[in-house]
Amino acid sequence: MTTVLLTLGRLPKALELARALRAVGCRVLVAEPFARHLTGASRAVARSFVVPAPAFDRAGYLRSLADIVVKESVDVVLPVSEEILHVASLQERLPGSVRIAAMPLTSLLSVYDKQAFITRCLEAGLAAPQTRPLDHPSAAELMQIGPTVIKPRHSCSGRGVQFLARGAAVPVRDEPAIVQSFVPGQLLSTFGFARHGCLYSTVVYRAAVLQGTVAVCFERIDATPAVLEWIARFVAHTGFDGFISFDLMLDAQGAVWGIECNPRTTSGIHFVHPEDLARSVLRPDDPQPWRFKPGRLRQQFYPCLTETQASMFTGRFRDNLRNLWHARDVSWQLYDPWPFVGMPWLSWPIIERAMKDRCTFGEVAMRDLDWRETAENRT
Repeated sequence: MTTVLLTLGRLPKALELARALRAVGCRVLVAEPFARHLTGASRAVARSFVVPAPAFDRAGYLRSLADIVVKESVDVVLPVSEEILHVASLQERLPGSVRIAAMPLTSLLSVYDKQAFITRCLEAGLAAPQTRPLDHPSAAELMQIGPTVIKPRHSCSGRGVQFLARGAAVPVRDEPAIVQSFVPGQLLSTFGFARHGCLYSTVVYRAAVLQGTVAVCFERIDATPAVLEWIARFVAHTGFDGFISFDLMLDAQGAVWGIECNPRTTSGIHFVHPEDLARSVLRPDDPQPWRFKPGRLRQQFYPCLTETQASMFTGRFRDNLRNLWHARDVSWQLYDPWPFVGMPWLSWPIIERAMKDRCTFGEVAMRDLDWRETAENRT
């Protein structure tokens, strides 16, 4: 029996992975800084472990993971979300027989870093918005040309994203950030699997209901040839290996623009057939095109309900209500009901902090996993 260690449990995509792997006979373990979490309530999980938060105690986090791997005879270490940037440095601490489903840290950062990502796009001859370091004199010049977007170079879940009109003053940030020309169009998200620079499968989806800048209800759409070609060229240029996700902008002329890259799983995972998802993890050298689950609309029910209620007296209410009614929840399963039923209690530490700080669930959920480049975590 193959033992797989998930390095996060709080998010629905971790639950998706746990169920898919258990269904093909794996023993699934979860390491998570929170004592209670969504995936830990699932019957798919054999055991959960509480570990330090990597953003606050990276050395302790890696040490705890290595101990779990040895004591539990783990075969595969599977990062789920932002913690992948920490987990990627674990390989040298593990027995040679253990596989980490992640590229080396330098390879991940070369596409995750928002400034570096734009550079890689341009190297590959792919369209991407003009981008400048926020602390460079050219940033002010770019902001005079048209509307712009300010982002931290290392962030996710919309943290620190700021949209500014043309001619706005250059904001002050306490971390490395970029200013980027705003590209109008349709924002698309993708989730795919690549092996040694070859793209094998991709899901393309778009937001149906947003919480801040993060989709809590999403719709799978058919991938256009232009989108598939863009992704395949980027993957080939970077030699990427593993799960890879993009935010892309499709402009009015049908051109595809690269906005961001996440070298990990995203919500697109909820559209993939469980057997095919498990195969990508367990047999990466035997990649097969993914099959998709029936239906095109998926939601995280509780945040989608909250956003629908909040939009009651706005023009978004009717669409939000329709999506809430028709979308399938990503966590509900009749034979494994407790993650969905217990979600408010299981996620309460995150929900409570989000209410106190007046920010989204997604921002708080990533806070203790955040990547901040320091001398310690570059290795």
